[in-house]
This record gives sequence, structure tokens and C-alpha cells, in this order.
Amino acid sequence: MPFPDIDPVLIQIGPFAIRWYALAYIAGLLLGWRYIVRLTETNALWGGKGPATREEIDDLLLWAALGVILGGRLGYVLFYKPAYYFANPGDIVAVWEGGMSFHGGFLGVVLAIVLFARRKDIALWPLGDMVAAATPIGLFFGRIANFINAELWGRPSDAPWAVIFPTDPLGLPRHPSQLYEAALEGIVLFILLRFLTHHTDALKKPGTIVGAFITGYGASRICVEFFREPDAHIGYYAGIFTQGMLLSLPMVMIGLAIIFWAQRRTPQPQAKPASKKPRKKS
Repeated sequence: MPFPDIDPVLIQIGPFAIRWYALAYIAGLLLGWRYIVRLTETNALWGGKGPATREEIDDLLLWAALGVILGGRLGYVLFYKPAYYFANPGDIVAVWEGGMSFHGGFLGVVLAIVLFARRKDIALWPLGDMVAAATPIGLFFGRIANFINAELWGRPSDAPWAVIFPTDPLGLPRHPSQLYEAALEGIVLFILLRFLTHHTDALKKPGTIVGAFITGYGASRICVEFFREPDAHIGYYAGIFTQGMLLSLPMVMIGLAIIFWAQRRTPQPQAKPASKKPRKKS
């Protein structure tokens, strides 16, 4: 299949350009924020009042955005191209050219949540559960943006849906691995977490959704790495493993450990309905 005729730049006026890549991040953050607001305002899911107020969730949006952008960029610099960026430090800020690491963004958001919870005196694990439940929304839009940018393409393939990317110097049909990731890390993982939050008592056992997200993402990423072309300057480890696999395998183990720990904790007590005041006898 030929690559769809999609310009990575939506609108350009002189040197100012609006790229689909930036819009994807904005859409993911805003829709994720709206979803978190809905979660925290649905008291039945928590067995009582949600862990944060609407105003606190509004403030969290900025913290999460900074965590994603700064962590994602620094993660890419350190995990994938440290030698290049140390030699060209001025290029580190060129985020518009692409180059974001999920694992770095994940660590950035974790740090942002920890600092935000301390500053606002909010329970850490319930706050993390809300953010984890909404994160697949951002991942979906991010992977679609990767496809539009014709970056992070897959390995050569003879599948009928293989795509010839314009950025591939070899011009080979390849797996559209960005779309595989959008499906697994975005749609499938969101549905799984949605089931846990709305059809089980997962939110009443803080940490369960965080663990499920970390495990689900790690497993999804490892699966997709079998179809994704590894970075040319890194290649394979031991002829099999990619950098993405090595960064995701610990996530699966840590996620499972968090789920096990959360399930063994005493469930949050359900909120008792307010008692009615007895009427005064006249």
C-alpha cells in the first residue's frame, strides 16, 4: 500500500507551523483530562467521594503536560541518542522534529504525580489510578501522529496491508507498527482499564489500575516490537531483543508486583450515607 498523502504540517504561515504531532499531544492531554474529571466525579466507582476535586484535576493537567513533554524528550535523548545529543545539545529542544520516548514520558508523569500529590495533600495511589486509566487516550493519538509523521515504522513485510513509507530510504513495504501500537496501547488497553474501573472494585483497591496499566503497556509494547524496526543506531541485543523490549520487560514485572500488592491491601471503606437528622418534636 502507498503511504496516505498526509502532510505532517496542518497549517503553516511563514515560519509558524501547526503540526499534527503537536495537535495529537494536545488532544490526548485534553481528552485525558476530561476523562479523569468524569472518573473522579463518579463517586460510586470509589465507594465514596473521589480522591480529588475538579479544581485539583484542572491543576494536574499542567503538571502532567510538563511531565510528558520534558520526560519524553529527555528519555529519548538518554535512552536512544545520547551520543548525538551530547555532541549537539542545541537540538535537544527541537521537539517539533520528533523524538519522544514513552518510557521517559512515563517517568516524567510519575514524578509529576508524586510531587503534585505531596503539594496538594492528595492520596498518591488513587490519583495515579485516575491518570493511568486515562493515559491510553494519549497513547492512541501519539501513535497516530507517529504514523502521520512516517516515523517509527515497522519491519519489512509482504502482508497486504504493508505500507511503503516515504521516509524509508529502501522503499520497502513495512508493517504499519504505529497503528498496531495505537490499537494495542490505545484502544485495547483503554477498554481493559475501563472494564476494571467500571465493572470491578479496582478503584477501591488503590494501585490496581496503575499496576494494570504498567503491565498492559509493557506487554503490548513487547508484542509490537516483534513487528517494529529497531533504531538503526542501536539495532538488536543478542540478535533478538530491541531497546523497547528491554525497557518494557521491567514494566511488566513491576506492574504485576503492584497489582499483587494492591489486592492484598485492605479495601477502602465505602462511604456511609449521611444520616438524617431526627425531627424535633413540637
